[in-house]
Amino acid sequence: MQKLLASTCLTLGLLGGASASSAAECGDVTIASMNWQSAEVLSNIDKIILNEGYGCNAEITIGDTVPTITSMAEKGQPDIAPEAWVDLLPDMFQRGVDEGKIITAANSLPDGGIQGWWIPKYVADAHPEIKTIGDALKNPSLFPHPEDAGKGVIFNGPQGWGGTVVTAQLFKAMNAEQAGFSLLDTGSAAGLDGAIAKSYERKESFVTYYWSPTALLGKYEMVKLDPGVPHDAAEWNRCNTVADCNDPKPNAWQVDRVFTLVAKPFSERVAPDVMDYLNKRAWHNETVSKLMAWMTDNQASGEEGAKHFLAEQPDVWTQWVSPEAAEKIKGSL
Repeated sequence: MQKLLASTCLTLGLLGGASASSAAECGDVTIASMNWQSAEVLSNIDKIILNEGYGCNAEITIGDTVPTITSMAEKGQPDIAPEAWVDLLPDMFQRGVDEGKIITAANSLPDGGIQGWWIPKYVADAHPEIKTIGDALKNPSLFPHPEDAGKGVIFNGPQGWGGTVVTAQLFKAMNAEQAGFSLLDTGSAAGLDGAIAKSYERKESFVTYYWSPTALLGKYEMVKLDPGVPHDAAEWNRCNTVADCNDPKPNAWQVDRVFTLVAKPFSERVAPDVMDYLNKRAWHNETVSKLMAWMTDNQASGEEGAKHFLAEQPDVWTQWVSPEAAEKIKGSL
């Protein structure tokens, strides 16, 4: 019996030591949560998976694109930025990579951050001939302006948004006014969402500026119009994004690159399976948008959204983690 107890204690001691070693290899982790819904829920997903699946002591810190990428490039903190839109700060991002302070892990949104002009899916289904912006502009009567009889409508965002400037410039470049359309200034982010929701619920036809992934596109099925031309970066920078440029040319929206960024010191101290997770963890815009729609409808926090996703979509997230980690995470829910 004494030998059995000694053997049992030794075994438990070894298992406990292995568990402690695993936690030690991960240790404290800081995860930046950006101030928008998709980034907030992804940071909470990372926190739960790293803590429950890999024995980390992960905590969320509030961040935003500019200060987070700058801090990672200069100070190596925070450890992880789950959803970094690197094209919003390309020079600092590249500097961090070149100087070995930042490494890129998963392409968080492999579809990219998508902006453009959209029409309701029920309109696209009823009019399969309308595939491009040019096709839509040939049919102003199909998209009647709610306040300007005889005109077609294109909903625009509020003043101060980059997307609002680009939409106005493309409106000029595509000769939309001559085609019989007017831009509708919706006044605010809530105004734009409200105009889309109201028209969609009434099954009205409209063209609107919007972007993905978003809660609104998770709730209302929309189809992005093909711009009909390739993206020209030089022309984009010269005129499409400059409000007072008088000669914009037709152009395609740039697809923003969205990466998970990891501080180099963190990547070198953690166990390989932690980095394996961060290199695999990616999801598509449709999945994110539907989750955000659920969060909006239920007024859910990022943590609540993360738990809902982990409980409802194991077919997605179990592809990111080891089988052992998956069982631990499932047991924690």
